[in-house]
Amino acid sequence: MGRTSDARENLIESAIELIGNRSYNAVGVQELCEHAGVKKGSFYHFFPSKRHLTLEAMDTIWQNYKGEMLEPICCAKVPALKKLESMLRKSYELQTKSKECGGCVTGCGFGNLALELSTQDEVIRQKIADIFEDWAGSLERVIAQAVNEGDLPADTDTRATSQAIISYIEGIYVLAKAFNDPGMIPRLGEGVFSICIRRVDDAAAAVESGAKG
Repeated sequence: MGRTSDARENLIESAIELIGNRSYNAVGVQELCEHAGVKKGSFYHFFPSKRHLTLEAMDTIWQNYKGEMLEPICCAKVPALKKLESMLRKSYELQTKSKECGGCVTGCGFGNLALELSTQDEVIRQKIADIFEDWAGSLERVIAQAVNEGDLPADTDTRATSQAIISYIEGIYVLAKAFNDPGMIPRLGEGVFSICIRRVDDAAAAVESGAKG
Protein backbone atom coordinates (compact mmCIF):
# COMPACT_ATOMS: atom_id res chain seq x y z
CA MET A 1 0.00 0.00 0.00
CA GLY A 2 1.26 3.47 -0.84
CA ARG A 3 2.18 6.06 1.78
CA THR A 4 -0.67 8.04 3.31
CA SER A 5 0.77 11.17 1.72
CA ASP A 6 0.37 9.53 -1.70
CA ALA A 7 -3.11 8.11 -1.13
CA ARG A 8 -5.06 11.14 -2.33
CA GLU A 9 -3.05 11.51 -5.52
CA ASN A 10 -3.23 7.77 -6.16
CA LEU A 11 -7.03 7.89 -5.90
CA ILE A 12 -7.20 10.80 -8.34
CA GLU A 13 -4.94 9.01 -10.81
CA SER A 14 -6.99 5.83 -10.47
CA ALA A 15 -10.20 7.75 -11.17
CA ILE A 16 -8.64 9.35 -14.24
CA GLU A 17 -7.56 5.98 -15.59
CA LEU A 18 -10.51 3.74 -14.67
CA ILE A 19 -13.38 6.16 -15.28
CA GLY A 20 -11.63 7.56 -18.34
CA ASN A 21 -11.18 4.14 -19.92
CA ARG A 22 -14.64 2.83 -19.00
CA SER A 23 -17.33 5.04 -17.49
CA TYR A 24 -18.42 6.64 -14.23
CA ASN A 25 -21.09 4.09 -13.42
CA ALA A 26 -18.89 1.13 -14.36
CA VAL A 27 -16.36 1.88 -11.62
CA GLY A 28 -17.07 1.59 -7.91
CA VAL A 29 -15.33 2.91 -4.81
CA GLN A 30 -13.93 -0.52 -3.92
CA GLU A 31 -12.27 -0.91 -7.32
CA LEU A 32 -10.88 2.62 -7.13
CA CYS A 33 -9.37 1.84 -3.73
CA GLU A 34 -7.88 -1.45 -4.90
CA HIS A 35 -6.38 0.17 -7.98
CA ALA A 36 -4.95 3.04 -5.90
CA GLY A 37 -3.66 0.69 -3.20
CA VAL A 38 -5.54 2.40 -0.38
CA LYS A 39 -8.17 1.33 2.13
CA LYS A 40 -11.76 2.50 1.97
CA GLY A 41 -11.24 4.50 5.14
CA SER A 42 -8.57 6.52 3.37
CA PHE A 43 -10.92 7.13 0.46
CA TYR A 44 -13.59 8.66 2.68
CA HIS A 45 -10.97 10.62 4.59
CA PHE A 46 -10.13 12.50 1.40
CA PHE A 47 -13.41 12.38 -0.54
CA PRO A 48 -17.00 12.27 0.79
CA SER A 49 -18.12 10.36 -2.31
CA LYS A 50 -17.15 9.08 -5.74
CA ARG A 51 -18.68 12.26 -7.17
CA HIS A 52 -16.23 14.42 -5.20
CA LEU A 53 -13.30 12.31 -6.39
CA THR A 54 -14.54 12.59 -9.97
CA LEU A 55 -14.79 16.37 -9.72
CA GLU A 56 -11.21 16.50 -8.45
CA ALA A 57 -10.07 14.19 -11.24
CA MET A 58 -11.79 16.40 -13.81
CA ASP A 59 -10.00 19.45 -12.42
CA THR A 60 -6.67 17.64 -12.63
CA ILE A 61 -7.25 16.53 -16.22
CA TRP A 62 -8.37 19.97 -17.33
CA GLN A 63 -5.55 21.89 -15.65
CA ASN A 64 -2.98 19.49 -17.09
CA TYR A 65 -4.51 19.71 -20.58
CA LYS A 66 -4.80 23.47 -20.41
CA GLY A 67 -1.34 24.06 -19.01
CA GLU A 68 0.58 21.52 -21.05
CA MET A 69 -1.21 21.69 -24.40
CA LEU A 70 -3.98 24.25 -24.87
CA GLU A 71 -2.33 27.42 -23.56
CA PRO A 72 1.07 26.77 -25.19
CA ILE A 73 -0.70 26.33 -28.53
CA CYS A 74 -2.91 29.40 -28.06
CA CYS A 75 0.07 31.55 -27.04
CA ALA A 76 2.40 30.36 -29.82
CA LYS A 77 3.51 33.04 -32.27
CA VAL A 78 2.01 31.36 -35.34
CA PRO A 79 -1.10 32.05 -37.49
CA ALA A 80 -4.45 31.17 -35.95
CA LEU A 81 -5.24 28.38 -38.42
CA LYS A 82 -1.89 26.78 -37.57
CA LYS A 83 -2.97 26.76 -33.94
CA LEU A 84 -6.19 24.93 -34.82
CA GLU A 85 -4.12 22.49 -36.86
CA SER A 86 -1.86 21.88 -33.85
CA MET A 87 -4.87 21.21 -31.59
CA LEU A 88 -6.18 18.58 -33.98
CA ARG A 89 -2.76 16.99 -34.37
CA LYS A 90 -2.30 16.76 -30.60
CA SER A 91 -5.79 15.27 -30.25
CA TYR A 92 -4.91 12.65 -32.84
CA GLU A 93 -1.67 11.82 -31.04
CA LEU A 94 -3.45 11.43 -27.69
CA GLN A 95 -6.15 9.15 -29.11
CA THR A 96 -3.60 7.11 -31.05
CA LYS A 97 -1.64 6.59 -27.82
CA SER A 98 -4.87 5.65 -26.05
CA LYS A 99 -5.58 2.93 -28.60
CA GLU A 100 -2.00 1.66 -28.56
CA CYS A 101 -2.03 1.37 -24.76
CA GLY A 102 -5.52 0.05 -24.12
CA GLY A 103 -6.81 -1.12 -27.48
CA CYS A 104 -9.56 1.49 -27.62
CA VAL A 105 -10.05 5.10 -28.59
CA THR A 106 -11.36 6.63 -25.37
CA GLY A 107 -12.55 9.96 -26.79
CA CYS A 108 -12.91 13.12 -24.73
CA GLY A 109 -13.36 12.37 -21.03
CA PHE A 110 -15.51 15.45 -20.50
CA GLY A 111 -17.70 14.64 -23.49
CA ASN A 112 -18.05 11.06 -22.27
CA LEU A 113 -19.16 12.21 -18.83
CA ALA A 114 -21.55 14.76 -20.34
CA LEU A 115 -23.28 12.04 -22.34
CA GLU A 116 -23.41 9.69 -19.37
CA LEU A 117 -24.28 11.98 -16.47
CA SER A 118 -25.74 15.31 -17.62
CA THR A 119 -29.30 14.16 -16.92
CA GLN A 120 -28.33 12.35 -13.70
CA ASP A 121 -25.95 14.60 -11.76
CA GLU A 122 -26.39 18.37 -11.84
CA VAL A 123 -23.12 19.07 -10.02
CA ILE A 124 -21.03 17.10 -12.52
CA ARG A 125 -23.04 18.53 -15.43
CA GLN A 126 -22.25 22.07 -14.28
CA LYS A 127 -18.58 21.21 -13.84
CA ILE A 128 -18.43 19.91 -17.41
CA ALA A 129 -20.19 23.04 -18.67
CA ASP A 130 -17.66 25.22 -16.83
CA ILE A 131 -14.76 23.33 -18.42
CA PHE A 132 -16.25 23.68 -21.90
CA GLU A 133 -16.74 27.41 -21.25
CA ASP A 134 -13.11 27.71 -20.20
CA TRP A 135 -12.05 25.85 -23.34
CA ALA A 136 -14.21 28.17 -25.45
CA GLY A 137 -12.59 31.16 -23.77
CA SER A 138 -9.12 29.99 -24.76
CA LEU A 139 -10.23 29.14 -28.27
CA GLU A 140 -12.00 32.49 -28.63
CA ARG A 141 -8.62 34.22 -28.54
CA VAL A 142 -7.54 32.10 -31.50
CA ILE A 143 -10.74 32.97 -33.38
CA ALA A 144 -10.17 36.68 -32.69
CA GLN A 145 -6.67 36.27 -34.09
CA ALA A 146 -8.13 34.60 -37.19
CA VAL A 147 -10.38 37.64 -37.65
CA ASN A 148 -7.40 39.98 -37.40
CA GLU A 149 -5.49 37.86 -39.92
CA GLY A 150 -8.35 37.95 -42.41
CA ASP A 151 -9.29 34.28 -42.14
CA LEU A 152 -12.68 35.21 -40.69
CA PRO A 153 -14.86 38.27 -41.40
CA ALA A 154 -14.82 41.25 -39.06
CA ASP A 155 -18.37 40.63 -37.83
CA THR A 156 -17.60 37.08 -36.64
CA ASP A 157 -19.18 36.11 -33.33
CA THR A 158 -15.97 34.81 -31.78
CA ARG A 159 -17.70 33.08 -28.86
CA ALA A 160 -20.25 31.26 -31.01
CA THR A 161 -17.56 30.27 -33.51
CA SER A 162 -15.32 28.87 -30.77
CA GLN A 163 -18.25 26.87 -29.39
CA ALA A 164 -19.10 25.62 -32.89
CA ILE A 165 -15.55 24.38 -33.38
CA ILE A 166 -15.59 22.64 -29.99
CA SER A 167 -18.90 21.00 -30.92
CA TYR A 168 -17.41 19.80 -34.20
CA ILE A 169 -14.32 18.40 -32.46
CA GLU A 170 -16.46 16.63 -29.85
CA GLY A 171 -18.48 15.07 -32.67
CA ILE A 172 -15.29 13.78 -34.25
CA TYR A 173 -14.32 12.23 -30.91
CA VAL A 174 -17.64 10.39 -30.77
CA LEU A 175 -17.17 8.95 -34.27
CA ALA A 176 -13.52 8.07 -33.62
CA LYS A 177 -14.63 6.26 -30.47
CA ALA A 178 -17.52 4.49 -32.20
CA PHE A 179 -15.31 3.25 -35.03
CA ASN A 180 -12.29 2.81 -32.72
CA ASP A 181 -10.29 4.73 -35.29
CA PRO A 182 -8.14 7.71 -34.24
CA GLY A 183 -7.49 8.37 -37.92
CA MET A 184 -10.95 9.92 -38.15
CA ILE A 185 -9.60 12.94 -36.27
CA PRO A 186 -7.25 14.19 -39.02
CA ARG A 187 -9.60 13.01 -41.78
CA LEU A 188 -12.66 14.81 -40.45
CA GLY A 189 -10.71 17.61 -38.79
CA GLU A 190 -10.49 19.44 -42.10
CA GLY A 191 -14.09 20.46 -41.47
CA VAL A 192 -12.89 22.77 -38.71
CA PHE A 193 -11.13 24.87 -41.32
CA SER A 194 -14.18 24.84 -43.59
CA ILE A 195 -16.03 26.71 -40.85
CA CYS A 196 -13.52 29.55 -41.26
CA ILE A 197 -13.32 29.39 -45.05
CA ARG A 198 -17.09 29.28 -45.51
CA ARG A 199 -17.58 32.29 -43.25
CA VAL A 200 -15.07 34.30 -45.29
CA ASP A 201 -16.63 33.17 -48.58
CA ASP A 202 -20.14 34.02 -47.35
CA ALA A 203 -18.99 37.48 -46.26
CA ALA A 204 -17.28 38.10 -49.61
CA ALA A 205 -20.39 36.95 -51.48
CA ALA A 206 -22.57 39.28 -49.41
CA VAL A 207 -20.29 42.24 -50.15
CA GLU A 208 -20.25 41.42 -53.87
CA SER A 209 -24.03 41.02 -53.95
CA GLY A 210 -24.48 44.35 -52.20
CA ALA A 211 -22.16 46.07 -54.65
CA LYS A 212 -24.13 44.73 -57.60
CA GLY A 213 -27.43 45.74 -56.02
